[in-house]
Amino acid sequence: MDRFWAEGSLTGREVLTPFPGLGTAPAPAQGGAHLKQCDLLKLSRRQKQLCRREPGLAETLQDAAHLSLLECQFQFRHERWNCSLEGRTGLLKRGFKETAFLYAVSSAALTHTLARACSAGRMERCTCDDSPGLESRQAWQWGVCGDNLKYSTKFLNDFLGPKRGSKDLRARVDAHNTHVGIKAVKSGLRTTCKCHGVSGSCAVRTCWKQLSPFRETGQVLKLRHDSAVKVSSATNEALGRLELWAPARAGSSTKGPAPRPGDLVYMEDSPSFCRPSKHSPGTAGRVCSREASCSSLCCGRGYDTQSRLVAFSCHCQVQWCCYVECQQCVQEELVYTCKH
Repeated sequence: MDRFWAEGSLTGREVLTPFPGLGTAPAPAQGGAHLKQCDLLKLSRRQKQLCRREPGLAETLQDAAHLSLLECQFQFRHERWNCSLEGRTGLLKRGFKETAFLYAVSSAALTHTLARACSAGRMERCTCDDSPGLESRQAWQWGVCGDNLKYSTKFLNDFLGPKRGSKDLRARVDAHNTHVGIKAVKSGLRTTCKCHGVSGSCAVRTCWKQLSPFRETGQVLKLRHDSAVKVSSATNEALGRLELWAPARAGSSTKGPAPRPGDLVYMEDSPSFCRPSKHSPGTAGRVCSREASCSSLCCGRGYDTQSRLVAFSCHCQVQWCCYVECQQCVQEELVYTCKH
């Protein structure tokens, strides 16, 4: 499999914009503008060819990169490694748990964003999900534009390309974690319905497929990161291919169990991320919670305490008619930062 596309995208230098609203998304770039956008993205030659054939894809890839980076930063905001990749993309070449999360959240963001782009009309070659399987149910009528997860996953498999050699452990690990991200999005697909009828009788229900908010997917993947399984490899003689297994216990020659399809997997233990290194800027100067995170985040170095004044709205009252009037209050707030 080609090195996952996010390796060239999750640099930490992207403009951090929230995921665009479906109703306000810009129209796909036309003609030469679309081709130029594809050429500017860090993609393989084959991926650039696919991008050039898919008007709207370049913007979708950029949205997915932004979404995955924002979610990674949110989920690791209290961790020693806070998804900082500025100048340290070498972490993507290692087999850490953090690398496993990056591959999973990147594939999940691309799957999610493509499905939403189809239903929002931002892609020329796909449209709404037609949600088959429920059309025959009595009093059910499919309507509204559902998120097209079927197209999204099919296109993603083609976009990532064939898997690399079966004897490449890193390729197997990357492919496994990429699939975990896609599966996490699939598990969040829900049926949403709206009733129609006289006096709310719900004689007819309009239903459509809708993905859960990406924050829920990020939370699932963070839990998978926290319980990730360390793996090595062994060759399956019957199938003639390499498979992932947990390492054998000390003093035992028997290999451990195979990871489950939903487990994130990694190959090497992570560094502490306490001090600046080629993988992390360290935790010096990071804001922490004295009760919850300072002890771990500051790595035993202690923390500094500063006082600052914070203004906020207070004593708000609803005035006739129709606005809220508030006073400005000021309070002292203590801020804790890790020592150098």
